[in-house]
Amino acid sequence: MALHVAIVGRPNVGKSTLFNRLVGRRAALVDDEPGVTRDRREGEAQLHGLEFMAIDTAGLEDVSDQSLEARMRAQTERAVAEADLVLFLIDARAGVTPLDEHFARILRAGATPTVLVANKCEGSLAEAGLAEAYRLGLGEPVALSAEHALGLSDLHDAVAAVLHPEGTEEEGQAEEPDEGVLQLAVVGRPNVGKSTLINRLIGEDRLLTGPEAGITRDAIAVPWRHKDRALRLVDTAGLRRRPRVTEKVEKLSVADTLRAIRFAQVVVLLVDADAPLEKQDLTIASLVVDEGRALVLAINKWDACEDRAAAMRAVKDRLERSLPQTRGIPVVPISALRGGNLDRLLDAVHGAYEVWNRRIPTADLNRWLAGVVAAHPPPAPKGRRLKLKYMTQAKSRPPTFAIFCSRPSELPGAYLRYLENALRQDFSLPGTPIRINLKRQKNPYAKA
Repeated sequence: MALHVAIVGRPNVGKSTLFNRLVGRRAALVDDEPGVTRDRREGEAQLHGLEFMAIDTAGLEDVSDQSLEARMRAQTERAVAEADLVLFLIDARAGVTPLDEHFARILRAGATPTVLVANKCEGSLAEAGLAEAYRLGLGEPVALSAEHALGLSDLHDAVAAVLHPEGTEEEGQAEEPDEGVLQLAVVGRPNVGKSTLINRLIGEDRLLTGPEAGITRDAIAVPWRHKDRALRLVDTAGLRRRPRVTEKVEKLSVADTLRAIRFAQVVVLLVDADAPLEKQDLTIASLVVDEGRALVLAINKWDACEDRAAAMRAVKDRLERSLPQTRGIPVVPISALRGGNLDRLLDAVHGAYEVWNRRIPTADLNRWLAGVVAAHPPPAPKGRRLKLKYMTQAKSRPPTFAIFCSRPSELPGAYLRYLENALRQDFSLPGTPIRINLKRQKNPYAKA
């Protein structure tokens, strides 16, 4: 089992920059604005051969009320309690602040080993702050520049001395990622209950929640198992209409959500029962289908819905009119707060995943193609009938088919939609995106 290293410190000392450096990619949002990170983010890290799970955390604030900052601090404290090692970052250019001293006292009193890291040591301005760091009582500080990758070998030595005091680094190596993990992203408009849903599924307050809209900024992945099946649940930032997205941090959050959709296998679109399938919901659903991901629609806050039959009819009518390309998509009413109908939601997720992976034998496809062409022949532009000669499934995830025909460019889109709808109905492919590629069959008698 991989050892866990939590990166903590007050806001804007470079925690997410160090996290990205350790995991080898831009996994966490980074900006000059303090407080960008709010939830815990985990990633497989490597540091000169040393492997562990790094945990990025929200900036520590000296608050203990019911505010958003206090809830962020509680998440960070939980990460510290569960970690095998804490990297306590300070900004060497700013020097030691009273807030640094306050949290250093808390870490000294705790049971988790701590390594003091003086970040932003790339210039002479950091020398005074580096000297001041000794008074925090956490031992010799590691001089580091996460942005410029300076001092990483010293950080390796300090981390290895705590995690592997006898030099047995093999015990801390990360497990190989499970290729059978189902990547499930939860998306939707702000404040529809995405983080609440994931917290309810895993049975703990792993993600930050609250009445404020837009709490989640990063796409946070949480490993979980359901019925002996490994899943990776990905919480995402709420997607607003593009004209309303003006701030830089929100633009970064939107880009992170879009990236999560691209890497997902199944996407749960969470909508509010009070206003289901607004224009923005339909836009998000179209985006998921365009990316070729399996889609499940979950209607949250169903327990507060007064006329459930009318609400369900309205949702299905809206889907039929506005998203015909998702015909047959699973629609599951749930209550994320109370845990209502979540087993049914997960059954729909697994079912959508199976359909998304389905393969159809070539012989069955060609018998089917002959039947649908006989029932409804393709058009005959300029008096010459188009011929659909052969069909095969090129790949799954999503189901993608190739049809060889005489003049691909002249086959109208309406006929392609006819073929797609017939495929869905005859081969039980509800809801999943379907791709049909037309290819021109080569003339065997043409000169090479």
